[in-house]
Amino acid sequence: MQKSQGRAWPHSVSTALLLMAPFDFLASLAMDVYLPVIPQMPNALDTSAFVVQLTLSAYLLILGLGQLVFGPLSDRIGRRPVVLGGSVIYALSSFGLAAADDGGVFLALRLLQAIGASAALVATFATVRDVFSGRPESATVYGLLSSMLAIVPAAGPVIGALLSDTFGWRSIFVLLGTLAAAASIHAFLNWRETAPRVDSTSRSSIRSIFSSGPFWVYTLGFSSAMGAFFVFFSISPRVLMDVAGYSQMAFSVAFATVAVVMMVAARSSRKWVVAWGTRRCFATGTVLMALGAMILALCTIQGKPGFVAFIMPMWIIAAGIVLVVSVTANGALAAFDDKAGTAVALYYAIQGVVVSGLGTLATVVFGGGTPWALVGFCGVMCGVNVAGICWLTRRSRT
Repeated sequence: MQKSQGRAWPHSVSTALLLMAPFDFLASLAMDVYLPVIPQMPNALDTSAFVVQLTLSAYLLILGLGQLVFGPLSDRIGRRPVVLGGSVIYALSSFGLAAADDGGVFLALRLLQAIGASAALVATFATVRDVFSGRPESATVYGLLSSMLAIVPAAGPVIGALLSDTFGWRSIFVLLGTLAAAASIHAFLNWRETAPRVDSTSRSSIRSIFSSGPFWVYTLGFSSAMGAFFVFFSISPRVLMDVAGYSQMAFSVAFATVAVVMMVAARSSRKWVVAWGTRRCFATGTVLMALGAMILALCTIQGKPGFVAFIMPMWIIAAGIVLVVSVTANGALAAFDDKAGTAVALYYAIQGVVVSGLGTLATVVFGGGTPWALVGFCGVMCGVNVAGICWLTRRSRT
């Protein structure tokens, strides 16, 4: 299948980021912003703690799996209609969540919100591949979009706690809906189509992605990093508020320190990527994640979790997460510029399945009120990463 080059993007880098960054930001914010009210949600919705946990896990699963549909769709019909449709669905479902008073309805609307976020996110990153692949600006764009991983966790829980204390938990979802509506209007007025013109996404294209060893190594590496953070934010409200006795605001501030570490790491990660290269950065990030998990295990054995015993080891894991995430996209997707939408979709879909599946399993098996879920997840996935790094090293020598 032949493709023409992508269509010209008429915007500067800064203008492009103002268009694209809100969709990356909102997809992440929907996971973090209501963490401070998680303990009170079962009573508020007359449901169980398990259903509330599902609103986190199912969101992430659909966020990934939905891209299996929306990635190829964006290759066929274009990035613009997919990003606009997704953002409108996200906005409407967010307003619906603000009015929900039943656990089942809330879960269904979270799934719809994830569908919207999935469409907008895959179209956004496919646009990045269309416009900036092979250009020096790509490092800046990927770095800034990846830094959302740090900015959102820092801001999200604090925003959620302030809104909940002042206006009640429903105001959190009113904010999400309002921001999504504003981003939709901005995109409708300014987003230009970038997708190369294609007739279809062939099965051979998908097979070529699935048969790529580097794609699997780096995609599973991305899954390990995102999964570690998912388990952390899934268990941290119960570990810090229920077990350690933190208030909503104290929890939010403690949680934000992890995000600050991630922001600092993100600012320096580009320097290490240039100096070390993709594979070495991936290996170093994996070592940091494993080291942080080992320290967390030792602290958990010694006594009750708290700031020193839970948050500070997470700082080391967080630095590793950022280093891994800073290189996995280019490592996994480098060979697929001609089918960017499909490749990005598979990259995020596999990550969503691994994170929501293994992450939720770790939380259920070890319990949501103990750090052992995070230790267990990091142990398993860092082992997978080490195996992948060994394979890449052997491959480079042949």
